[in-house]
Amino acid sequence: MKYSRQREAIKEFLMTRTDHPTAETVYLNVRENNPKISLGTVYRNLSLLVSLGEVQKICCGDGVERYDANIGPHYHYHCTTCGCVMDIPMGQIPTFEVLLPQDFSEVVEGYTVLFHGTCRDCRKKVGKIS
Repeated sequence: MKYSRQREAIKEFLMTRTDHPTAETVYLNVRENNPKISLGTVYRNLSLLVSLGEVQKICCGDGVERYDANIGPHYHYHCTTCGCVMDIPMGQIPTFEVLLPQDFSEVVEGYTVLFHGTCRDCRKKVGKIS
């Protein structure tokens, strides 16, 4: 595949983030140093990076796709109030093998786990925790 300065800028931006930005957020930030980049170029390159396995796309069921450069094993938590997405280290939750029946004979090549709820900051705002 041919090298692309724009694709590299997109990937580098994502690697600095832990907040799982949307394509629009990626576009607005990458555009600061690459003013000629278009939103379409960002979408195409994000799609390519996902297909290459260099970035993962997170669909939370709210119609907003977010992107994560951390392709190592981990889970995600989505706040249904503010929309934030955060990582959950796998050490806190059993791996998927525990969830499959012992007689399940299919090969699992990947999986996605996304937890939904209300984050601590949103609960604090409504006085649910101190």
